[in-house]
Amino acid sequence: MSIYAISDLHLALSMDKPMDIFGERWENYMEKLRIMWEQTVTSDDYVIVPGDISWATYLEQAVEDFKFIDSLPGKKIISKGNHDYWWTTMSKLEGFIYRNNFSTISFMHNNSFRIENVTLCGTRGWNSPGDNGFTADDNKIYNRELQRLELSLKSSIEKGGDIIIAALHYPPFNSKGEPTEFVNIMGRYGVKICVYGHLHGESIKSAFNGEMDGIEYRLVSADFLDFKPLLLNTMI
Repeated sequence: MSIYAISDLHLALSMDKPMDIFGERWENYMEKLRIMWEQTVTSDDYVIVPGDISWATYLEQAVEDFKFIDSLPGKKIISKGNHDYWWTTMSKLEGFIYRNNFSTISFMHNNSFRIENVTLCGTRGWNSPGDNGFTADDNKIYNRELQRLELSLKSSIEKGGDIIIAALHYPPFNSKGEPTEFVNIMGRYGVKICVYGHLHGESIKSAFNGEMDGIEYRLVSADFLDFKPLLLNTMI
């Protein structure tokens, strides 16, 4: 059993949303993702997908995108990104999965998952203090996301496990590369690995990948990974 991570799939099987306007890497990206995923992941593996899953605005518009995800090998644990406008309550998300018989998909929101000796937690995150244009409204959302991360971490501690992986959509550093309160919270709970997405194009160049104060950070945006899920077992 292996654990992988990849974010920012930006699926658009029911939407007219060409992604190649964001660069050559995005040309025919859904087929590239399918091929790389099938060559990498087996049915016994887990794949963490921290946000920006589908361009759909409403959940029912996302059926084809989730059908695509469900058809891929492995069990997928999905959390919210800033472009996941279809995201709704957990009861509605679970009902959507049940009605459509998507048997390989679970959602992470204020909860956690135990995978053998690993527990997985996480939240979306948000813009951080120190970012350009950070507003009072941003600060409210930022603080709410901190609370959600802590709820998820508390849930992971209750489940036990030797290793904690935290999955965020936004990076836990501001645009100046400074650690945010997300880093402090993860440090208090003994997080071993933090995966995050959201960054594309030029912003990838400033992304932090590596170890800092006992936590291993990895950017897992699909275009950064060239659409191949990243194996996390080697870091555990």
